[in-house]
Amino acid sequence: MFETAFTIEWGDCDEAGIVFYPNYFYWFDCTYQRWLRKHGLSQRELRRRFNSVTPLVDVGAQFAGPARYDDELQIRAEVSEWQERRFRIDYKLSVGGVPVVTGFEQRAWATLMETGELRGASVPVEFKELMR
Repeated sequence: MFETAFTIEWGDCDEAGIVFYPNYFYWFDCTYQRWLRKHGLSQRELRRRFNSVTPLVDVGAQFAGPARYDDELQIRAEVSEWQERRFRIDYKLSVGGVPVVTGFEQRAWATLMETGELRGASVPVEFKELMR
């Protein structure tokens, strides 16, 4: 499990000062990237160390309430499912302890081929251990 926070800026919001929904998907990805960095990884390090990337194959969210300009958005992320070539990260976002969004990302594990193509591969045990 990993936790982080973002302060909601004016540019994250619509005219009413409420978060514009696509920003939640951006924060999902930012949370994942921060989680990787916590373990000494990054997209460059995944390529160097594993010759792999973790592209999104599915994403979704349910919105329970608004988050607004100047709110501190707390995000909790957890890998809820490991498959051979994919993994799912569940996200819970809240403001002041009040849930505002739940969501998920389904990511694939893909190896970079010499041709530049991506090919699905098994998620390495080493990566799974780092993310636990």
